[in-house]
Amino acid sequence: MPWLHDGTDESFAQDTRASVPVLVDFWAPWCGPCRVIGPVLEQIARDHAGRVRIVKVNVDENPRTPSEFGVQGIPTLIIFRDGQLADRIVGAAPRATIEQKLFPPGA
Repeated sequence: MPWLHDGTDESFAQDTRASVPVLVDFWAPWCGPCRVIGPVLEQIARDHAGRVRIVKVNVDENPRTPSEFGVQGIPTLIIFRDGQLADRIVGAAPRATIEQKLFPPGA
C-alpha cells in the first residue's frame, strides 16, 4: 500500500515531503499501545488513500529520528504538512482524534 510504509532514519526527510499530510508513527513491536493503534492507522490509510501518507518508524531500529524530534514515549504520532511539523499526538488516541488532526474542518 503506497500510502502506508516503513520509514527509516535515512528515508525520513523524503518520507515526510508530500502534497498530502504525513502522519509518522513512532512505535516498537514490544509496545502494547503501539500494537493497538497500528490497525487503526492502517484503516485510516486505506479509507483516505491519496489524502494522507502514513509512515511507521520503528524506534528500536531507527533511534536517530525519534531523538531529533524529542520522542520520549511511544506511540508518538507526528503530523507533517509540506515537510514541516504541524501537530503531535502522544499515546494511543482514538481514530476520530487522529482524523480530526489530519483533516481539520475548513482545511
